[in-house]
Amino acid sequence: MPLHRKSHPSHLLSVLLLSAALHVAAQDSNSPSFDCHFSVGELKYDLSELGGPKVLTRMRDSPPTTYEDELRFDLCADLTEVENRAADDQCSSGTRACLTTINRKGDDPDRITAVVRIAVSSSLNVETSTVSSPEGVAITLHGASYPPSSSSVPQSLKISLTCAEGTTDPQFSSYENGQVLVEWSSPAACGTTGTPKEDEGSSGGGGKEEDTPIESVGSGLGFFFLMLVLAFAAYFIVGAYFNYSTYGARGWDLIPHRDFWREVPYMLQDVIAHLCSNVRTRRSSRGGYIAV
Repeated sequence: MPLHRKSHPSHLLSVLLLSAALHVAAQDSNSPSFDCHFSVGELKYDLSELGGPKVLTRMRDSPPTTYEDELRFDLCADLTEVENRAADDQCSSGTRACLTTINRKGDDPDRITAVVRIAVSSSLNVETSTVSSPEGVAITLHGASYPPSSSSVPQSLKISLTCAEGTTDPQFSSYENGQVLVEWSSPAACGTTGTPKEDEGSSGGGGKEEDTPIESVGSGLGFFFLMLVLAFAAYFIVGAYFNYSTYGARGWDLIPHRDFWREVPYMLQDVIAHLCSNVRTRRSSRGGYIAV
């Protein structure tokens, strides 16, 4: 007697849930920890125009040598590898801000004496706050501790953005107690109280304002049909599992309320036939002749 493997409906449900969880996890792992879009209270900020790698330097005299502090950072994404520089002389991948100290002495070759991961994507712990005088916003990105010993100091990058009509070059202001301070001015630091579409609608006239309700209605209908499809899917999955676990059903018998669904095509046929007969009756009655 051949053996038939039982197909458990709950296995299908488990596979679907596991696939959805893995998909969400993959999206989360690929999404950046900070993409330059954030809100502080009612103000919304979009600093994407300030993104891209930036290199700032400052010089420190220590006779008979000179030290150059090179700060490389990208506010919106991870830094890329520096060409023609050894891997040990630069920060590893996943770094948002890297501080490199270069020692120079006369004609001797330059020596890199320190490489510090000031801000690291895996532990950014972004802190944002508004500044009233002058108007602006402050952003703090955290990184690893340095040096890697018992007396290590947590590192961080603080960017003080001032609201201005034009964008200036960022300035390397200081590096104290493990925190690098960068001062910057840009219109992006002014913040807005609405989304870009709302701002365009308020400044562009009535035509754009009338488009907003249409978009909201369309999105509402899409959400309704999505919920309807999910409800039907849940109905069939749960019903099939109930029929299997309670009655030991197989094949088409797993379908919940099977007899009802079998009758649906015939019910639709009867409804269509009834409507067609009513239409034909009305047309024939209009064509008659009434004597006066």
